[in-house]
Amino acid sequence: METHILVIDQGTTSTRSIVFDRNFTPVASAQREFPQSFPHPGWVEHDPRHLWETSLATMRDALARSGLTAADIAAIGIANQRETTLLWDRQTGEPIAPAIVWQDRRTADLCNRLTAEGCEGLVAERSGLLIDPYFSATKIGWLLDNVPGARCRAERGALAFGTVDTFLLWQLTGGAVHATDATNAARTMLFDIHSGVWDEDLLRLFQIPAAILPEVRDTAGAFGTAAVTWLGREVPVLAMVGDQQASLVGQACFSPGLAKATYGTGAFMLLNTGDARPCSRHRLLTTIAYQWDGKRTYALEGSIFSAGSTVQWLRDSLGIITTAAESTRLAAEADDDQPVYLVPAFTGLGAPHWRSDARATLSGLTRGTTRREIARAALESVGYQTLDLLEAMRADMLDAGLEGAEAVIRVDGGMSDSDWTMQFIADVLGNPVDRPVVRETTALGAAFLAGWRAGLYGGPEEFARNWHLDRRFSPEMADDRRSSKIKGWRHAVAQALHAQD
Repeated sequence: METHILVIDQGTTSTRSIVFDRNFTPVASAQREFPQSFPHPGWVEHDPRHLWETSLATMRDALARSGLTAADIAAIGIANQRETTLLWDRQTGEPIAPAIVWQDRRTADLCNRLTAEGCEGLVAERSGLLIDPYFSATKIGWLLDNVPGARCRAERGALAFGTVDTFLLWQLTGGAVHATDATNAARTMLFDIHSGVWDEDLLRLFQIPAAILPEVRDTAGAFGTAAVTWLGREVPVLAMVGDQQASLVGQACFSPGLAKATYGTGAFMLLNTGDARPCSRHRLLTTIAYQWDGKRTYALEGSIFSAGSTVQWLRDSLGIITTAAESTRLAAEADDDQPVYLVPAFTGLGAPHWRSDARATLSGLTRGTTRREIARAALESVGYQTLDLLEAMRADMLDAGLEGAEAVIRVDGGMSDSDWTMQFIADVLGNPVDRPVVRETTALGAAFLAGWRAGLYGGPEEFARNWHLDRRFSPEMADDRRSSKIKGWRHAVAQALHAQD
């Protein structure tokens, strides 16, 4: 009897697969990291084979650890790193180049030129996005122009484009299905989020042949069947969703005004806006939160490029910590009288600045500064950037005549395990921060969507009733201290931006 859901959670640095039971409880999981490639400054690549091989291996491992077989799996759900761009041969399924990762900045000059030419209005109006190397369109164009023969092959329909979800689906179905969902399509800079179709004007602007594009489907629905070869039995794929939208669903943010923040390699805040599509005046993104039964729900999104990766920098580049958890201990021991600020613009600054040319700065250093103060500055930078996003979201909602974000922000991701960091975020926001019992909200969101369509789970209302609070972090910092620290942060950001002007 089919009683469980299998989720592939394909992330930026690792792939996990998790088995969920009919009570939304994870019963077994497996995880495998894969290599990151940085062939030139600002470039970030993945080997597409690693994305597929780790997905297949973790699916098999998770099933084995659960004591189940494919006969027990009602459906597969896929959650994935967004924007990361792949091109492959339709006949052989072989990628023609490494995947260009969402963090990659190689197309910054092209994006700057298009912005200078006045193209940003069209892009924002149709796609809800800003012109930035972050999104897929200019990555596709770079591959077509720099891989020998790629553009000719694309124009005659010999190549297929996909974000990671599409590539994994192609592999799972043996090349039978070339499709994506609305949340992933909305991150390409080629999709009209109002009408729900690939936009001809955007395709022309970025010189992308329509022949390479996947079909766009609901976030929860039929995506084909995983071939018997992979798990020993055919299993339907019933959900595909970008990782940040998956965590919005996993946090049960189904009502307008509910917001979540996910702290992983980067950090991402999404605010459900319902049917409304506010046009951001504060350089946030308007995106699709989810789509089912052909109906789209929208969200405002702010992206922080460096969150967990800032802690990795402390460990791997500076060598001042040996584990991520050590950063929390050091931060708690830091001298409060030393206001050190780290602006972690290692790959530029995301929302609300969108400055791909910005570079990281560490300011406020004295002879008394130690690794403790630097660790604290790294963790505090996540809170300050969250504040920047929340203030921009509230301003956009006010401009649009909509009710603002709820007072409480729901948090998840690896960094949410740090009590110190979550308390600082609550302090600097001046708002409570809620951490759920189940932290694997990205996988949970994909599991719910697949299980709902498989008939294993009830609808969104039932799922929301099963969201449970682990801990609420309430603001404790004095107002004058909060104001002083925020003022220092904004001065540090201004210095970082001015250094590049």
